[in-house]
Amino acid sequence: MSVPLDDLAAPAPARASSRRLPLPLSPGRAARRAAVVLPLLAVGAWAAADWRAFRDGAARLASADPAWLLAAGGFTCLGWVAAACVRQGAVPDRLPPGLLLASQFAAGAANHVLPASVGAHAVTLRFLRRQGVPLHRATASLALYSLVKPLAKTPVLLAVLLVFPDVLRLGALLPDRRTLLLAGGCVVLCPVAAVLVVALVRPLRGPVRSFLRTAMTDVRRLHRRPARVLALWGGAAVAPLLQAGVVASVGAAFGLPLTWAQVTFAFLAAGTAMGAVPAPGGIGPVDAALLFGLVGYGAPMALATATVIGYRVLTVWVPLLPGAVVLSVLVQRGAL
Repeated sequence: MSVPLDDLAAPAPARASSRRLPLPLSPGRAARRAAVVLPLLAVGAWAAADWRAFRDGAARLASADPAWLLAAGGFTCLGWVAAACVRQGAVPDRLPPGLLLASQFAAGAANHVLPASVGAHAVTLRFLRRQGVPLHRATASLALYSLVKPLAKTPVLLAVLLVFPDVLRLGALLPDRRTLLLAGGCVVLCPVAAVLVVALVRPLRGPVRSFLRTAMTDVRRLHRRPARVLALWGGAAVAPLLQAGVVASVGAAFGLPLTWAQVTFAFLAAGTAMGAVPAPGGIGPVDAALLFGLVGYGAPMALATATVIGYRVLTVWVPLLPGAVVLSVLVQRGAL
């Protein structure tokens, strides 16, 4: 059988190379890789900027009572469980408990880097979207979460006053008149400004109406389900008490001469007065108000300062790197 000359002259087909050329990196993959690395970079930058505070706080904690520090760590862990309960109570959809708790642990790391809870809300919003919750309903759940937390704190504060009326020292704890007027003005003017912006900017009216309609529908649905009501309002009421338990446990580890009721009221008053200030994780204004309250009850300045610093080390610095790692893992696995 003869073979055509053209076939003999034709070069042999090149073998497929076993080495594949790397595919160009798509913008989505590049953004995902950046999202995995950015939390760790943010933690490193913040650690470099505030290393002295962490070092001093860790040195103070090394000389404290380890049993009380272990109790403070337990209250800190329960705080993430309470946050997960509130998040579940703010959305009608059932969320996977393990991933929800992991997302709140990761959200804590993001919350301490960005101001006004922006980091925690961004992580939670992404988590809800990945769980199939529509954007408008996920946004409404974030608004409900932000509204319920301060509303639930008020009856807790009043309950502490009713059970322990001796903790109220108006002269020592309340700020001066100028600060009260400034805080009251912000509380009144912010909603008025928001209403005026919506009324004057016509393109905002439609989205705002749709958002309010969705939010009210979900609120009615949630409050017809006792389990959601308990998770939402119960978790929001327990969360500040757990944080106060961290402060009281750290104070007991240092020998702070105050009762748990006094420390709890000082913490709740500090969070109520300065919690609206847009600082990362409330660090700064809340710390100053808490220190002012502890000293107002008669605690020595050195012990009060050590208590506040120890509280921040346990609730911010110790979980920060693990939280950033969990955040990166959740992004890498597509949960965020």
